[in-house]
Formats: sequence, C-alpha cells, structure tokens
Amino acid sequence: MNENVFLIITSIASSENKALRIFASECLTQNVGFIVIGDTKSPSGFVLDHCDYYSIDRQKKLPFKLAESLPTRMYSRKNIGYLTAIQNGAEVIIETDDDNFPNNGFWDRRSANIKAYSLIDKGWVNIYKYFTEINVWPRGFALEQLNVLPVDINGSLVSSYCPIQQGLADDNPDVDAIYRLTSNVPVKFNNFGNISLGYNSWCPFNSQNTTWFKEAFPLLYLPSFCSFRMTDIWRSFIAQRIAWTNDWNILFHKATVFQDRNEHDFLVDFKDEVTGYLNNGKICNELLNLDLVPGSSHIFDNLKKCYQAIVRMKLIGEEELKLLDDWIDDCKKIM
Repeated sequence: MNENVFLIITSIASSENKALRIFASECLTQNVGFIVIGDTKSPSGFVLDHCDYYSIDRQKKLPFKLAESLPTRMYSRKNIGYLTAIQNGAEVIIETDDDNFPNNGFWDRRSANIKAYSLIDKGWVNIYKYFTEINVWPRGFALEQLNVLPVDINGSLVSSYCPIQQGLADDNPDVDAIYRLTSNVPVKFNNFGNISLGYNSWCPFNSQNTTWFKEAFPLLYLPSFCSFRMTDIWRSFIAQRIAWTNDWNILFHKATVFQDRNEHDFLVDFKDEVTGYLNNGKICNELLNLDLVPGSSHIFDNLKKCYQAIVRMKLIGEEELKLLDDWIDDCKKIM
C-alpha cells in the first residue's frame, strides 16, 4: 500500500489494546496512515508508535465545524477520523474496530474496479448465505426477508465499479442480537468470490472491515441521533441508494479480519436494534422512492435528501440535519 491509504478506528481502549497495537505495527510496515479517535471515556496518556491519536481536546482544535458540534460519547466521533484522513490526502480509507484483527488478505492492494458476480434488482440479498451454509444473517438485515432464498449466481465474473467494499469477519461476525441470543458463534466463512450489489439489491454493511475510495468519501458520514446499533447500518442503506444513482455497486468479499468481540450485553443490543427490526425494510423502500439526481456533483444534495427522508420518518432526530450540514461544509473545504 502507500501513504494515501489511511486506517481509521474509534476507541475508548488504552494504548495497550492488542488490536490497536497490531494495527499500528502493521500500518508501519504497509506504509498506511493510522488514525485513532478517542472520546470522553478514553484513558489519559494514550501513546502508541505509528498511531495518530486524537483525544477529545485535540479533536476540538481541528479546523472542522463537526469537531465542535458532534456529540461526545458517540460512535459517530469516527467522522472526525474520516475528515482528518481526507484533509491529509487520503485516496483510500479503511475502517475497522478495536476488537477486529487483520487476517489473510487484509493488506492486499485494493482497487475500485474489480471483477465480481453481479446482482441487480434482486431485492434483499443475504450475502452471508453465499459464504456459509449456516443460517446466519448480517446485522441490519430486514427480518421479514430472512426466509427469502438466495438468488442463484450464474455466469462469469464481470467488471464492476465498487468504491465501497465490505469484507466479512470470521469467528464473531457482525450479526444482530436475535442471532446471538438464539444461535452460536464462531462462524467461519468460505472464500466464495466477490459479489457486487447493484440497483435495488439490498444488504446492510457495517463499519468493521470496510474500504472506501475517494469518490465515495462524502457517504462515510455516520449519524448521531439514532441508535448506536443502527448508525453504520442506516448509513449503509443511504450509501447504497446514492451509489446506484451514480452507477456504482457495493462489493462484498471474503473475510479478511477475525473478531474477538468486546463484551456486550445481548439484551441491551436487542433493545438498541428494535428500531431497525421494525423499520429497516421501510427505510429502504422510502430511499428507493426518492428522486435523486445522477452524478458525483449531486452527491451532497442526494445525501441531504436521504437523511431528510429518514428524519421525516421520525427515526433520526431533526438535530441530525445540522450535523450533516457541518459535515458537508467540512468536506467541501478539504476535498
């Protein structure tokens, strides 16, 4: 890789965190910038070689509107990491979390132009079904669609333009609380080939092993005024909808990380996911019906239309729109 690639993590762990130390060491070897965004619960004295760490105090000194307006104690503080990477010349942003570990293929060179099996206008697609025979689904998948059989993938790989790419995670993949309360992990995925989802082929993607190319940077924005368990999921629905408007696909590929999951209370997760269980399908229907304008020059306007739609559904607080405006203003200044 090269100096135009940045890895972003938000964490309240200390600099002794095993995953952070491994990523710092391997980013140095791979010539990748490594940014860690802290929060108010972060311990003082965070020092880690080859890690550009941003405490809350350091974040608030950055020349971004969002650095001041963004709420604290929010996973969405990760937005500050995105902006910092963009300001420092990022061409590619990779994001993960502090309980994920790089595996075979994680450091392979990435390209937005890639050969993949392409699925277009297939409705809800449970990507996990192609990578395992276990009855498992990604967090954010519309529960009412779980019994839909996977679409057969026929034919050869085709070239797809995919500036957003989701890698799977082995051992403890990103599943919802219903799965965790009723089924078992670990899950090991197979190495099924790349799959790209085009227009009206929906599958949620998360922020745990995701690559973003420069054209898609505006779509990185994580909302604050919604459930913590939905912020990256609802972002993914918006990103998919806007991507299709630009003739971009969303790529899903084999696991290149494994997760040793931080401690969670499954019932708390369940409570935080209820708004998703009840509304994920409705959100995607609403987004699909929006009149968006094709072309990268309209990406910010399309982003606002999508968030305004979810605010109208009363699923994201109206306060979000001010933060979104700050994100857009900051992006326009540095992109």
